[in-house]
Amino acid sequence: MRTSDIPALSRALARAHGAASGVFRDRDHGFEAAALIAGSSLGGQVRALAGRCVLIATHGQIEAALAMIELDGVASRIVIAPPDVKQSDLQAIMADAGVEAIIADEPGDFASTGLPRFVCRLPIVPASEKPRTGLETEWVLLTSGTTGRPKMVVHRLSGLTGAIGDTPTLGAAPVWATFYDIRRYGGLQIFLRAVFGGGSLILSSHGEPISAHLQRLGANGVTHISGTPSHWRRVLMSQHMNVMAPAYIRLSGEIADQAVLDALREAYPQAAIGHAYASTEAGVGFDVNDGLEGFPVAFAERHGGPVEMKVVDGSLRIRSQRTATRYAGPASAGLADADGFVDTGDMLEQRGDRYYFAGRRNGIVNVGGLKVHPEEVEAAINGHPKVLMSLVSARKNPFTGSIVVADVVLDPEAAAALENGETGGVTLKTEILEVCRSALDRHKVPVSIRFVPALDMTPGGKLRRVHA
Repeated sequence: MRTSDIPALSRALARAHGAASGVFRDRDHGFEAAALIAGSSLGGQVRALAGRCVLIATHGQIEAALAMIELDGVASRIVIAPPDVKQSDLQAIMADAGVEAIIADEPGDFASTGLPRFVCRLPIVPASEKPRTGLETEWVLLTSGTTGRPKMVVHRLSGLTGAIGDTPTLGAAPVWATFYDIRRYGGLQIFLRAVFGGGSLILSSHGEPISAHLQRLGANGVTHISGTPSHWRRVLMSQHMNVMAPAYIRLSGEIADQAVLDALREAYPQAAIGHAYASTEAGVGFDVNDGLEGFPVAFAERHGGPVEMKVVDGSLRIRSQRTATRYAGPASAGLADADGFVDTGDMLEQRGDRYYFAGRRNGIVNVGGLKVHPEEVEAAINGHPKVLMSLVSARKNPFTGSIVVADVVLDPEAAAALENGETGGVTLKTEILEVCRSALDRHKVPVSIRFVPALDMTPGGKLRRVHA
């Protein structure tokens, strides 16, 4: 087979790994990259999927990883279903996407659909020949669907991998890990970095306690690890956070405020720490590696490079070859404007020579006609030395429409002291409110603060927000 006939992802796997022993592993099992170069996890049935639109709907991430590698360049389109997608939504997604076959864990899964079903599993078996199609497979990712049915976002592999060269390699082939699921955009980015970079990848496992997960990351010698700021705050709460010693820490998916960046610098002084801006639609925009929240205004003044940005009415707009090509499905809304810019909906405030993320446009709280971004208030609260994380929300009020309230998680030492009666809760709340008053306009200061042991997170690793 000519090199040009080999699908891009398989070609990258062969080039980066060859006979090397890069390993992709979760809690229970895994595979060596080199074995998949000349083998198959589909029992020699890859050819039957050539040119088809295929749904990847496995329970485990390892099986999804195997399917993605084998189907790129073979299937016309792969639709990647995250584990938390509602079955009622999935039926509509399959119809709108034109799914013609399904990759599942067991032969009986999705039997009611009447579609051909294929099981992707270990061990990898030898494959004498892999199909040549010359296709550029469409990769379809689903949005979180927090406000309705998830949208189907169509990407090219070249766009998904466009930012990979921006990641520090820091020496030998990295051992990657991510708190994300690789079936969502943030996790898929890390999966592709491991494939293209010749490294290994240690995956999370459903229901695994954070303490066990961290110990497994340490035992596997993880060097590069990514997650949302909320993921990282959970790590900082764990007594096992020092069982690993990463060389590179990456935050994305939520606003990385100065408090979490400083806490990670203190916890992992040996690590390079960066936060990235990315979204399922806009792709990877940029990395910030100077240890500060926000990003330089100069980033939005670059023209003609791989990523162009501008700020319109306070909202960040991005145009690049890394963005998705379109939404899939009938009557889908346009993804970009006439000039090719994607409106991210993330609101910015300029202070000096730096832009700071204020929050989401659709998350604004209206207090007596004045706007409040919950994330801005959270950043102020999180600046208190005894606060680990917080969630600000709106409570309905007959006079102002809404008032601002906050749930606050204290760091383990402060929480224990409060529980043992060594620290007064009223005093702590007063201190936190003083921090807010010194940093925020009066209408943004929380009316009440409640200490809680933990905050709800979405399956994607972000704080779960409920708007009043």
